[in-house]
Amino acid sequence: MPRLRPESYPDIVRRALAEDIGAGDVTTDATVPASQRARGIFLVKQACVLAGVDVAAEAFRQLEPDIEIHFRKTDGEACAVGEEIGEVVGLARTLLVAERTALNFLQRLSGIATRARAYVDASGGRITVLDTRKTTPTLRVLEKHAVAAGGATNHRIGLYDAILIKDNHVRLAGGVAAAVARCRASRPDLRLEIEAQSLEQFDEALAAGADIVLVDNMPLDEVREAVRRAAGRIKIEISGGVTLDRIPELAATGADYVSAGALTHSAPAIDISFEIEPI
Repeated sequence: MPRLRPESYPDIVRRALAEDIGAGDVTTDATVPASQRARGIFLVKQACVLAGVDVAAEAFRQLEPDIEIHFRKTDGEACAVGEEIGEVVGLARTLLVAERTALNFLQRLSGIATRARAYVDASGGRITVLDTRKTTPTLRVLEKHAVAAGGATNHRIGLYDAILIKDNHVRLAGGVAAAVARCRASRPDLRLEIEAQSLEQFDEALAAGADIVLVDNMPLDEVREAVRRAAGRIKIEISGGVTLDRIPELAATGADYVSAGALTHSAPAIDISFEIEPI
């Protein structure tokens, strides 16, 4: 899978470190000599899909540019319980100060990647699993990277790279046909997706020439009917009330995509520890 762009995360890490360190780590400064060196080991305590390796490493490098960091696993790889996935060797103060920031990123992003992999596995390859814009503010680039590390697919990154006409847009534009026509006239170069909350709205979207119709909170029988009516002319995305246990039945409808905010907004952090010893 593609790695994070090197320019996409240093500022995020810088702000995270500043939030934690403030005027200085008073405990570490008082207890650990400035010249003391140490080794830290990242230890996985539950099975997971790893994500956030480069971001975690950045937390240490911003405090000690020449620090030695070696990860045995890369983003997207499965990790077993008890596996040592990486080692950091440098000043003990650096390891102690950066530890929590590095772990916060690694645990959070690995949690997202692990959940994404579970959804993809449940799909059986019959439907494409998409993420949403329901991400932690300012962390979207990292969380969508973690989704991809887990094998799921990124939906639009923001409001700028694809058109998604939702119910509020339809009401304000004066109807489905008007909303689609205005978007086509404004940005004919972009993929156009529109939300439908009923089969009647679906038919309107189909007639208006949308590329993708997002069927929102529709019963399964209506989703299957929408697939029948589309007859392959457009793509169909399922959204609303999507949980892991529902993925197999949603995949069986014949729809092309299923999107789940749960990939990012409620993925539990993975238990990963950082064990430090003097050298």
